Amino acid sequence: MGNKNLTQIIILILLVAGLVLLSFRRNYGGTDNLDVPDNSRLSEDLRQIVVVADGLEIPWALAFLPDESVLVTERPGRVRLIDRDGNLREQPVAVIDEVLHEGEGGLLGVAVHPDFDRNRYVYLYYTYSSEGSSTLNKVVRYRFENNALTDTRTILEGIPGAINHNGGRLRFGPDRFLYVTTGDAGEPSSAQDQSSLAGKILRLTGEGAPAPGNPFNNEVYSLGHRNPQGLAWDSEDKLWSVEHGPTAQDELNSIRPGRNYGWPVITGEGSREGMENPVLHSGDNTWAPGGAAFLNGTLYFTGLRGNALYKVDVAASPPAMEELFSGRFGRLREVVAGPDDMLYLTTSNRDGRGFTQSGDDKIIRYNPNLP
Repeated sequence: MGNKNLTQIIILILLVAGLVLLSFRRNYGGTDNLDVPDNSRLSEDLRQIVVVADGLEIPWALAFLPDESVLVTERPGRVRLIDRDGNLREQPVAVIDEVLHEGEGGLLGVAVHPDFDRNRYVYLYYTYSSEGSSTLNKVVRYRFENNALTDTRTILEGIPGAINHNGGRLRFGPDRFLYVTTGDAGEPSSAQDQSSLAGKILRLTGEGAPAPGNPFNNEVYSLGHRNPQGLAWDSEDKLWSVEHGPTAQDELNSIRPGRNYGWPVITGEGSREGMENPVLHSGDNTWAPGGAAFLNGTLYFTGLRGNALYKVDVAASPPAMEELFSGRFGRLREVVAGPDDMLYLTTSNRDGRGFTQSGDDKIIRYNPNLP
């Protein structure tokens, strides 16, 4: 009788442990150990998927060059190249020793100048350590020649940094200015300080000066952000951003110059005169949004904690959102619209917050145009 009870107790413990593990994997980046998608065992939507590259280490951002090759940043400090034939070059085009890869910091955003064919300019955003052990972020400009980044020039430095909340997205807008997202670096009140570079969306010239017409006569374009990481413009050149909230309350915002998006005073449905509410927020759920992109009038953004690609019809009232590939590929970081009218996404399963799959991390091409 004693042995039988012991056996039942052991079985019960194993069952409970299995349920806890399953719940943890669903909530914190779990996957079903899918390697490269096999069309014979995928649903119809996953037949639109191709793995472009694998074996990457925490890819953070992608930028297409005019010849349709792709620059990829890896958070530990490497810039990789996928050539126009879709091959990931073994040797990095740059290894940046100054990068401080700690927590969420490291080599983050990348952007290509609109006049790249003329000037060969590529821009990177990364975390570094200053004298006195302060953690900061900077924007650095390079020339890309002979498959290497050369001619280094820092165009903006001293952006507050920390283990978490470094922002990091770089995008050139339709106005040909460089937009930069920055986090609050763990100091929420700085997001409300117009003179601080923390908790903002910045707008710069290609030389790093404040863009003409900025609302506060400095680099700041909008304020009151906690940790914005996705930027995208719609067909009417309106800017949209996704950002991380506190535990939950992640946001999709319509960005206008000089507007205050509330952090840390309001989140979600909170209200305060002179502060903007998000177009959508995650409520008690967590998206942990990464990149954002428009394709054919539809907004897409990735979810790290959400383990999904989110599709939003921003023209609907209220905006309608659909969740794609939930849990299938684990944590999703970047999404960009390619010149081929497809979406390119990166996984982030090797960042210490998810479960790795064979081949991680990956760059995935998704064709949303197929029926």
